[in-house]
Amino acid sequence: MDKQDKLMIIPLGGLGEIGKNLTVFRFGDDIVVLDCGLAFPDEDMLGIDLVIPDMTYLIDNKDKIRAVVLTHGHEDHIGSLFYLLRHADVPVYGSRLTLGLVEGRLKENNVTDRKLVPVAAGDIIKAGRFEIGFIRVNHSIADALGIYFRTPVGVVVHTGDFKIDQTPVDGQIIDIHKFAELGNQGVLVLLSDSTNAERPGYTKSEFTVSEALDERFAAAKGRIILTTFASNVSRLQQAINAGCKYGRKVAVLGRSMVNVVTKAIDLGYMSIPEGVLIDIDEINRYPANRILILTTGSQGEPMAALSRLAHGSHRNVELNPGDTVVISATPIPGNERSVGRIIDGLLRLGVEVIYEKSSGIHVSGHASQEELKLILNLVRPKYLIPVHGEFRMLKNHGKIAEGVGIPRENIFFGENGHVFEFTAETGRFAGKVPAGQVFVDGAGIGDVGNIVIRDRRQLSQEGVMIVVLALDKQRGIVVSGPDIVSRGFIYMRDSEELIRDARRVVKEVLERGENKPITEWAPLKSSIRESLGKYLFGKTGRKPVILPIIIDL
Repeated sequence: MDKQDKLMIIPLGGLGEIGKNLTVFRFGDDIVVLDCGLAFPDEDMLGIDLVIPDMTYLIDNKDKIRAVVLTHGHEDHIGSLFYLLRHADVPVYGSRLTLGLVEGRLKENNVTDRKLVPVAAGDIIKAGRFEIGFIRVNHSIADALGIYFRTPVGVVVHTGDFKIDQTPVDGQIIDIHKFAELGNQGVLVLLSDSTNAERPGYTKSEFTVSEALDERFAAAKGRIILTTFASNVSRLQQAINAGCKYGRKVAVLGRSMVNVVTKAIDLGYMSIPEGVLIDIDEINRYPANRILILTTGSQGEPMAALSRLAHGSHRNVELNPGDTVVISATPIPGNERSVGRIIDGLLRLGVEVIYEKSSGIHVSGHASQEELKLILNLVRPKYLIPVHGEFRMLKNHGKIAEGVGIPRENIFFGENGHVFEFTAETGRFAGKVPAGQVFVDGAGIGDVGNIVIRDRRQLSQEGVMIVVLALDKQRGIVVSGPDIVSRGFIYMRDSEELIRDARRVVKEVLERGENKPITEWAPLKSSIRESLGKYLFGKTGRKPVILPIIIDL
């Protein structure tokens, strides 16, 4: 069979991790990209703002990309689209709310949005040899879509992020019938959300949050500050409804929250009665018990509004005892410590903080085990690729699939960059393509790599010692120095003896080579780093970054 007759599915992000979801579907010379997201940096990624997938494979094959399709508007699914569109001028398909959020992201990064094409559940488009259909699903953001692909070798279904919510706030119930219809027609491959594959039972309906918020809002005596994902429009609407019920004005804090609320109102996904929405600068004109603030920072982001409120450093708002902070979200894996520090800071200010899972003020947007079983039984795929989750979640999803009758050999676990290759009859691993993570630091994308991160980590843990010398290269003599400066390693005023001995070590290095002509600085710098490093480690047990600076006079 010719390679042109094979379907390749290549995850470049979202496999074995939470975030930066991006999956490539390729048949012959036609490529369709599903989602294009980002991840937030781990605590040890010092100075990094965002993490995006390595798109080398897509950039190398940009002339073959026929379309980008988006499942929903969360940042882990749309946040790196700007980078791909800088390299590939291709149409982008998504729901109205999703594309509304994409527009703002593209404008921030000076990328044109002229090829954004809105679609709705039930629509079908063509992209090369792919016929692509869209299925309504429930998630923690409105307008979420599942996707199916009709290809020459069979049908592929991707659930997107989903749960089965029979009482959704917006009244839009997941289209179970379409999943069943596709299953009856025959599905070759199912890619399914694994985020909650470790959770038994069913995920609670978003509607249950309304009751919990109503109870908390009724009891609050001062201002209420509620934080959730900015894109969780349904949750924000519920908070606004509860605030209106108890006569509260609503102010919005944080750039991303302002952008989402503005866009959701413009597109009709959010409704706020006239006169309720006020500017954040107006909150002090009203009694505390008449204010509701919607803010960013539910994941402990250090520069988000909630973090600055917890540290008392926000220029517009100062929290007081009697205020109530409602954290209507659970930490993404890896963010638990950051969120915990913010909660501690809020409690020290005398603020009441509501964050416990048992409080009912948050429900997940992802399917639990019984919902995953239902989708598996409806779709009845020949092959399953668990996606969107850390490896233990993928493996647990595989066990669930075995339990409903999918043979173990037909369940594929992989890593980002793995190529899953399918014909109408077979499925197998077929090698790897470049994959990984690219760091975004300020305006720089990819210019900071693992070596720079390692250096930053060492600087933060051990500090730096700078050795300054002035040499006459022609005569091979020291004109001035060595002078030593330390930052983050020792306090120089209390370490005069150590500094004096460090100078001696550097002088000994120079004396060893004083009868040799100095033609290159690099070997001399290397000798200084090696000798001084050994001395400092022997004396202090620490390994600072040693930076020799040689001035040629």
